[in-house]
Amino acid sequence: MNNKKYTLGIILMLLSSIVFAQKSQFTLEDIIDRAINQSPAAKQAETRKENRYWQYRFYKSNYSPQLRLNGTLPDYNRDFFSNRIDDGTIVFQSREQISSFANLGIEQPLYWTGGNISINSNLNYFDDLERNINQYNSTLFNVRLNQPLFGFNDLKWDRRTEPLRYEESKREYVEQKEAISRTAVDRFFSFLDAQINQQIAQFNLANNDTIYKIEQGRYNIGTTSKDKLLQVELQLLRSQQDVAQAQLDMETARLQLRSFTGLMDEREFELILPESIPEFDVDYSEALTHAQNNRADFIAFERRKIEAEREVAQARAERFQTDMTASFGLNNASDNYDDLYTNTNNQQRFNVSFNIPLIDWGRNKARMRTALANQRLNDYVIAQDEQNFEQEILTMVRQFEVLRVQLEITKKSDEVAQERYKVAQNRYLIGKIDITNLNIALTEKDNAKRSYINSLRSFWSAYFDLRRLTLYDFSSKQLLYTPENN
Repeated sequence: MNNKKYTLGIILMLLSSIVFAQKSQFTLEDIIDRAINQSPAAKQAETRKENRYWQYRFYKSNYSPQLRLNGTLPDYNRDFFSNRIDDGTIVFQSREQISSFANLGIEQPLYWTGGNISINSNLNYFDDLERNINQYNSTLFNVRLNQPLFGFNDLKWDRRTEPLRYEESKREYVEQKEAISRTAVDRFFSFLDAQINQQIAQFNLANNDTIYKIEQGRYNIGTTSKDKLLQVELQLLRSQQDVAQAQLDMETARLQLRSFTGLMDEREFELILPESIPEFDVDYSEALTHAQNNRADFIAFERRKIEAEREVAQARAERFQTDMTASFGLNNASDNYDDLYTNTNNQQRFNVSFNIPLIDWGRNKARMRTALANQRLNDYVIAQDEQNFEQEILTMVRQFEVLRVQLEITKKSDEVAQERYKVAQNRYLIGKIDITNLNIALTEKDNAKRSYINSLRSFWSAYFDLRRLTLYDFSSKQLLYTPENN
């Protein structure tokens, strides 16, 4: 009779490990691909990339000629105005006038000097409706130069910083995609943890239910005590609670994974354990070289230095202001529009304006010293950032070496713990060990499995962190960023 119960217990335990339902399955690569292609984070990164592209196009347009048409069509005025006559008396007279103005010009910035040169043609029309007077004034053409002297040249400094900023944004986009992959790894393993915990809880519930039935049989024939039977019953109740909690945790993790990856399919799915680990070596000097050549941060260091120099140059240029304006053209005025472009007159203008503070109570000195102090501070901050940059790479390389060893150990421990539990289970069924020793083996089996999953999480997280920090895939030995492809 007892042998039949033991045989039945073995059959029930074996059946508890069989998967009855078939679900959609996703690998880690599947989840990462979905996150990169359709997640809200990926769409935000793509939009930021597009935004930075158009900002760069706007910057480039500052150096191209601009064709402009401006004017007033018409300008109508009807009012009373004060007029001083010859004897000094002021009289108020009415007027009704219409005037119009149109100017067509092409303007070219001069980035090497900070000025601009333009060619313009304009036409003015005036009509006094009360006095029946109308007149035209036209500038056939006008060449005009506006040039700040000793001033701050925005265009010159923008040519140094904006290409770097644009290149920086392209590399940031690739880094953002790698960061999305890294987050996808976290979401993947959060769900996988919940999935494994649910499987463990269901397996333990089935086992504890079987063990409880076995202990009831033993108690009925007097081969076990009431204390052990109550211990098993308590363990069964805890298993039922663990299954309910594991199911709730799994639903929460599934929702988080769907939300991040944009996986809107309502069907249930399960994840496949990513146990295939790529084999490659990571050398610190190679990793640092790739990081320096590829990362946006390294370009940002150079850009920040130039921007600090720019602030000093701007502070120096603001000490005084001097501008030169020169123009040459042909113009004419006539009551008849047809006579405007005959017998035109030369038009020349030239002036130099200046604004020099003679006493500013140390204002310019303070502005200059502030800019120099900010430049020194910026140099110190960049030097520290460069050290942190290198330290981050070194830490990641060393951590990666440890994680690979840790993964091998936890995988072997998981295999040993699984085998030990099977042996303990069989010994329990034939009465060689008690329930306490079986529970110890069960706990060690579950902990070993969780440790192995955590080691896999740590390895894959470090793998994508390394890709993000270097923009290089050591597994396939390929660059993740190339200027011609981004």
